[in-house]
Amino acid sequence: MSALPAYASPVQRVWYYAFRVIVGLIFFFLIAPILVIIPLSFNAEDFFTYTPGMLALDPEAYSLKHYRDFFSNSDWQQAMWNSLAIAPSATVLSVGLGTLAAIGLSQSHVPFRRAIMAILISPMIVPLIISAAGMYFFYSRVGLQGTYVGVVLAHAALGIPFVIITVTATLVGFDRSLTRAAANLGADPVRTFFKVQMPLILPGVISGGLFAFITSFDEVVVVLFVGSASQKTLPWQMFIGLREQISPTILAVATLLVAISILLLATVELLRRRSERLRGITPQ
Repeated sequence: MSALPAYASPVQRVWYYAFRVIVGLIFFFLIAPILVIIPLSFNAEDFFTYTPGMLALDPEAYSLKHYRDFFSNSDWQQAMWNSLAIAPSATVLSVGLGTLAAIGLSQSHVPFRRAIMAILISPMIVPLIISAAGMYFFYSRVGLQGTYVGVVLAHAALGIPFVIITVTATLVGFDRSLTRAAANLGADPVRTFFKVQMPLILPGVISGGLFAFITSFDEVVVVLFVGSASQKTLPWQMFIGLREQISPTILAVATLLVAISILLLATVELLRRRSERLRGITPQ
């Protein structure tokens, strides 16, 4: 069955198909760099370009050597474990503080809500290099520069805006009569939050947490300013691999990060659909 109505004019028909072509071209423009990197990660040679054997689809031109190097190299493994230690800690802080801020700002009686919201989400707007420089000078004065705690707090500051935005969007459709009903039945505010409000906004909380995790796991600028060699993360090691060692292993790492990002974004989409169903909205 055609999506176009029978009475559509020729101009409408042309725009209908032209719009899809334009969207397809934009999608290809965005996804092409990723599609180029993935096959290169299986290159049997230590090159950043396609070899004649790869272009000829010769099986001997492909190898898992770069993946083996990632899982066997002590520098890459240390960087991976640093990222796996820092990102979850920063995510927990981001989710806790961001959720509380979103719930507070959703109350109509809070003064200067818009100004406070603008300040809290400013890390998403201010250029990252400026935030990193500011964190460096502040943390160096309070003794947090070059420490694990400093890197976690810096990444949490970058992740909190994502949590605030997703939780605030979830609270827009929240029926506040449910909390009033719980209070009338004798539930205290804490019990009302965990038994009534939290289950309904949980998809938004988890979505914000996933975005905060991705932000922390992929971040490199702030950790270069705030961290030290002992807090070298996976993106930092990739940066070194490009600048100093010219190691093709970064192609394998980039492919793994792309796979992780796709998995997390798919999870976010599933949570979004669940949130819409809980609010009685048909998922789009």
